[in-house]
Amino acid sequence: MRRLFLWLPLALFVFTLLGCIASQPYPIGVVLPPPEVAPKIRAPKVGQEWVYTVRNVFNQAVVDTVTERVVAVDKEVRIERTSAKVGRLPDEIQSPWGFILQDPHWSPPQLFQQALPSWPEQFTPKWTGFYRTRYQVPGYPNSTYYWGLDVTAVQWERLSVPAGQFLTLKYQNVAPYFESNDYFRVMNYRQEDVWLAPEVGRWVIRRGFGRYITPGVFWINAYWEDYLEWELISWK
Repeated sequence: MRRLFLWLPLALFVFTLLGCIASQPYPIGVVLPPPEVAPKIRAPKVGQEWVYTVRNVFNQAVVDTVTERVVAVDKEVRIERTSAKVGRLPDEIQSPWGFILQDPHWSPPQLFQQALPSWPEQFTPKWTGFYRTRYQVPGYPNSTYYWGLDVTAVQWERLSVPAGQFLTLKYQNVAPYFESNDYFRVMNYRQEDVWLAPEVGRWVIRRGFGRYITPGVFWINAYWEDYLEWELISWK
């Protein structure tokens, strides 16, 4: 009950926030019935590559172009990431394929003690799963932080992006209560909408934001991490 009381204002805040940004472009695909047999995710191979345009959701400005490339598929699947703006970025590591061990898409990157599913474990609309683990910030092995992740498969959609038109599974990731490595952050929230294309072996759109507060700050004035949308422009 105490946690519900603490997070109710945040839920209302997020609802209000989404209403305020309704005019921002949101990915809209053609909703499809679930396939009789869910397609399998493309297996990883060295040399596979995905290139994304990264935009600021609030003003649609292009903030970067990021290339992600599979460089190893042995015990770990390692995805090397390069920014057109700043050069090398932290790698993504999955171990095994489909379970993320190091997630570099937030700042700072997270190295999980237990690998988490990279996408819903079942490709069935309305399927949900909740996962708890702890993470380290790479380079700082002496501290760990709580991480909780709620994953929901939403629906199948046919979606068009610059790289082409794809059958996608739309799902949502929500981290409603996690510990930050920043001592001054007393409450944190992250949310993502993701469109996964099995044919591509990766998501074609990923759109997410993070919010947090420090002592004495209310959710109405919560600080932003980023609100970014990644869109696939090419793949191989």
